[in-house]
Amino acid sequence: MKAQRLLRSKLYLSETIFVDLKIWRVPKPVRGSDHDYKYSLALVEKDHCALRYDNEAGKGDHKHLGETEVAYSFVDHEILQADFWKDVEQWLAKRGRQ
Repeated sequence: MKAQRLLRSKLYLSETIFVDLKIWRVPKPVRGSDHDYKYSLALVEKDHCALRYDNEAGKGDHKHLGETEVAYSFVDHEILQADFWKDVEQWLAKRGRQ
């Protein structure tokens, strides 16, 4: 089985803020993860990554909140997206944007 793209989208929330969403089903787990998904969901403001969920090889499932990296408990790709969008909404609310 080859990797299967499930989601690839770039959505602009304003002139300077966008989200870049990528999710693939992969033939075997990425090193550090125990599921068959590879993903990167990012919120970018003015070319700076403000928030990102990913599972790069060797690090496993985690999220970046600005410069801080914390573990993330992956359940499935639907919950992953819901968690990401919840964090996006909180990030926007803190900046007075919605």
